Amino acid sequence: MRPSADLRIMMTTDTVGGVWTYSCALASSLAASGADVTLVTMGPQARNDQRRMLRDTRVHLIETDLALEWQDPDGRNVSEARRVLANLEASLMPDVVHLNSFREATFAWHAPTVLVAHSCVNSWAVACRDTAWLDEPRWRRYTERVAAALDMAEAWVCPSGTFYDDMTAIYQPRSRGAVIWNGIAPRDPAGRKQDVIFAAGRLWDRAKNIEALAAAAPELDWPVEVAGPIDTDLAAGVTWLGELPHEAMAARLQHAAIFVSPALYEPFGLSVLEAAAAGCALVLSDIPTFRELWSGAALFFDPADSQALHRTLSELCAGNFGRTRLQRAAYEQSLTYSLTRTTSAYLGLYEDLLASRRTSAAASQIEVRA
Repeated sequence: MRPSADLRIMMTTDTVGGVWTYSCALASSLAASGADVTLVTMGPQARNDQRRMLRDTRVHLIETDLALEWQDPDGRNVSEARRVLANLEASLMPDVVHLNSFREATFAWHAPTVLVAHSCVNSWAVACRDTAWLDEPRWRRYTERVAAALDMAEAWVCPSGTFYDDMTAIYQPRSRGAVIWNGIAPRDPAGRKQDVIFAAGRLWDRAKNIEALAAAAPELDWPVEVAGPIDTDLAAGVTWLGELPHEAMAARLQHAAIFVSPALYEPFGLSVLEAAAAGCALVLSDIPTFRELWSGAALFFDPADSQALHRTLSELCAGNFGRTRLQRAAYEQSLTYSLTRTTSAYLGLYEDLLASRRTSAAASQIEVRA
């Protein structure tokens, strides 16, 4: 494999949700392996606590004021994004461009491109059973652009096999696809767990289904805490923590005995992985992604049945032996999703694309000589 010290990578990202966490972890690991990595943000500027996630790394950070694609379905910002990113590529001269959103894959890049699909509006709508609005002209254009992006990228990646199958069924891409599980650095789960049930998610995002946990929370023996942006009416019976910095989230997970995700839609679920790595017992909605990633290491429930969730949590709070066994199983399963493994898979994919480019260039030179 080509030494990573010779590799220049330009990676786009945004600062909303798990994409930032994923990008910081992968970019830092790639840089630690010797690659020269530049992280380019779109959407809101990174907060100070988010910038601290890159502290003590060799990752270069460039922030732009370009719109996020899902906030710009009419495409008003596309031409500006094309101009800004073309200028960055000309300045940085990367060997590989790693894209964490769809729109940019349709631009005219000189370097080979890897497009990572973290989620998409169509698969979100299907999972939430709310698809009528996708017939609006602006969302039809969004669908066309996503399909074009998948076709134009030299390789595209999904973080789970379940989501890969969803993307293939919806868009039927012609380019090469791959599954690379997300990964995190190993955690030390040592420390005394507290009698706390913890969850995290954007309250305004229907797919996170936090209301199912709120409905299950009353009369549980243990307190229920939920972290995430707050912009809606809040149910009683839950401690709403608001949005927490990544280090504060890690501290909460270290102490929480149980982690719950009632999600209707989750292409991977980094928060679940971080909870498992912190030694939390996992209680997860019975959706295909979670079955793929956490079978044998979690308890599953129907996300539409808050009473079933209440019963599951009550039994887990009362049963120390079963809870301890589940915590251990989750931690051991989390080791499968290591950052080292994820980084190696991406480096292998980058090398394959670069080798293909070199082969094509050599073949072209032979044809010219002939």
